[in-house]
Amino acid sequence: MKPWTLANTLLDRTAGYLADPFLLGIRLYWGWQFFQTGKGKLSDISVPTAFFTELGIPFPQLNACMAGCTECLGGLLLLVGLFSRVTCVPLIFTMLVAYSTAHLDVVKTIWADADSFVSAPPFLFLFAAVTVFIFGPGKFSVDELLRRWKAR
Repeated sequence: MKPWTLANTLLDRTAGYLADPFLLGIRLYWGWQFFQTGKGKLSDISVPTAFFTELGIPFPQLNACMAGCTECLGGLLLLVGLFSRVTCVPLIFTMLVAYSTAHLDVVKTIWADADSFVSAPPFLFLFAAVTVFIFGPGKFSVDELLRRWKAR
């Protein structure tokens, strides 16, 4: 075996072992962050309602409650890895709405000023949700336990 082939094989194998702990880390950290953000909205609904009113979002109190519940419940589901991909869909939608309302200015200048786009508050939340949506929750999740139980 050629040295570069051996090195690639070792790197591939090592990276393969890191995928599940990496996905667990993303789910734990960002699931908790989503939960905390949603809980913050729900604990004093008047603050996000006023902000949503300022942004011109229709039915601001209803939408603040929906965003808070989505982030709170979605964060908890993400934490344990239950219904992970399904859970990521409303979380992704919520972050896209955040970009299109509260951070529209950075969306409009994404090509001219990419740093502003990636440093906006919704970016890492969106990135985490998209990552779990694409790659799944990993082996350390309730989804995986259910999959194994169903396979028996």
